[in-house]
Amino acid sequence: MSTKDFIVEQLKEQIAGYKSSLKEQTVGRVIEVGDGIARVEGISDAMMSEMLEFASGQAADKTYGVALNLEEDRVGVIILGDSAKIKEGDEVRCLKKILEVPVGEAVIGRVLNPLGQPLDGRGEIAAEKFYPVEKIAPGVISRQSVKEPVQTGIKVIDAIIPIGRGQRELIIGDRQIGKSAIAIDTIINQKGQNMKCFYVAIGQKESKVAGLVAKLEQSGAMDYTTVVLAGASAPASLLYIAPYAGCAMAEYFLDQGEDVLIVYDDLSKHAVAYREISLLLRRPPGREAYPGDVFYLHSRLLERACKLNPEHGGGSITALPIIETQAGDISAYIPTNVISITDGQIYLTPDLFYQGNRPAVDAGLSVSRVGSSAQIKAMKKVAGKMKLEAAQFRELAAFAQFGADLDKDTKAKLERGKRLQEIFKQGQYAPVAVANQVLIFFALTSGLADDVPVEKISEFEAGLHKYAAASAEKILKEIAEKKDLNEKLESEMKKLVEDYKETAEYLVR
Repeated sequence: MSTKDFIVEQLKEQIAGYKSSLKEQTVGRVIEVGDGIARVEGISDAMMSEMLEFASGQAADKTYGVALNLEEDRVGVIILGDSAKIKEGDEVRCLKKILEVPVGEAVIGRVLNPLGQPLDGRGEIAAEKFYPVEKIAPGVISRQSVKEPVQTGIKVIDAIIPIGRGQRELIIGDRQIGKSAIAIDTIINQKGQNMKCFYVAIGQKESKVAGLVAKLEQSGAMDYTTVVLAGASAPASLLYIAPYAGCAMAEYFLDQGEDVLIVYDDLSKHAVAYREISLLLRRPPGREAYPGDVFYLHSRLLERACKLNPEHGGGSITALPIIETQAGDISAYIPTNVISITDGQIYLTPDLFYQGNRPAVDAGLSVSRVGSSAQIKAMKKVAGKMKLEAAQFRELAAFAQFGADLDKDTKAKLERGKRLQEIFKQGQYAPVAVANQVLIFFALTSGLADDVPVEKISEFEAGLHKYAAASAEKILKEIAEKKDLNEKLESEMKKLVEDYKETAEYLVR
């Protein structure tokens, strides 16, 4: 080959390479920007949820967005960050990749924003892998039924509204009556239970989240917990992405065959952020001005929670979505949507909260569609009738207010119900181990606590736990390990309670 031919071939190769690089990078221009939304023309081949880069002159000023509306002659983009940096006419480049977040052990113990950037001042995330924020949920064939418990440490939940690994249990109620407290207590109780935890704060005050993180650190729970924060001051785009980002981080551990607990606090604010974005993008409004796909917004998120079968690794994601109601209205649009997606709900009522019954769980309206499948056998035996007894007590207590003469059986049910209500009262950040729960429920259901005055039940319970830890650690250990009760163990528990009552005669009438 002559020198001339060689030079021609080299030029052809360089031109071909230049053309292919041009083809790979599609560039458009901003035609309209404002309120966290940009409309862009010239990127007609952009993909749904594709990352876009806004170039505003300086490399440090680069802002990113996500393609959300793919229209005929333009693309509607949500801006991830400060939209004030972007102006009309700026260049927009397609990055040819879907929005993704860092995953792996590097995110555990950290506080991140929905893009996976650190907010805790402890340096960059050294992640080796990235997962897309949106992913199709595992199919029915790869799942198995929920049968292992998630011990929340909250007596009323573990006894009558049990949560299983792979379940989606909604926490619903008015503002400021303890919804987040239930979720945080559950995370604290996972210590030593081989469970990774993710807490996604959507539209929460940064000061509140800082307090929760401090409490988790104090309890040693941040060793296995990641906090994803899109605060009240964050743009609607980050509030919208936050739960999907948290779920993507959780899915890494699901793929490793591990168990994960994820809390979405709360999805009411998530729906409002999505409504804001949709209206700005001029999508048609429907009921309560929400877009028509607001059901799909939450269903595609919560369907990603599952329990995989052993052939697919056997991992699980347990989801605890939180929904805030207005004046107890659980029949509103977003609450009914999420109730229909989840496998049960824990309903908190202001009446119980202000009467001092905390956690203020309404045993009548709360339900777990997994039921006793998510309980250890020991808990099933002692707590089998408790849900019915708790619901009956509420009805009988309302009836007894009329001052009617009550028969002996009804009076006995009322007395048992009063003690049950007292047992279910529990302080915040004080989860109770499952063996201790089984012990106190056994004392209650077998009638051993019937002679303890109602006002001294809490004192009786605290004393029994201390007495058992000091003199009957073997019994508690056996309950925790065997997770079942036999006649021998029951007789030992009965003797333990009776011995304690002798040492604490002042508690008994």
